[in-house]
Amino acid sequence: MARLLENMAIIVNLDVMLAHRKMKAKTLAEQVGITEQNISLLKSGKVKGVRFDTLEKICAALDCQPGDLLEYRSEAHQSPANDLTDGYAEKDQSVTD
Repeated sequence: MARLLENMAIIVNLDVMLAHRKMKAKTLAEQVGITEQNISLLKSGKVKGVRFDTLEKICAALDCQPGDLLEYRSEAHQSPANDLTDGYAEKDQSVTD
């Protein structure tokens, strides 16, 4: 299931690519050199950014392009089903491992 970053029009499709490649998040984390928790945060869209070198390693591990992982959707095309507001306070996090 793709996730929409709160208040942003960027959709993270990492979980979709993992499923297409039949790869577990743990395996990706090991190949990329970041924690499973950071993979989980990225998959859920609960990060404010990702370093280009981390994105490069993810793309290499999944044999994909950045556009396969990230998608822009204007507010006019967003649906309420993509709303991540779940009552929890979001932390300002980025994937930097």
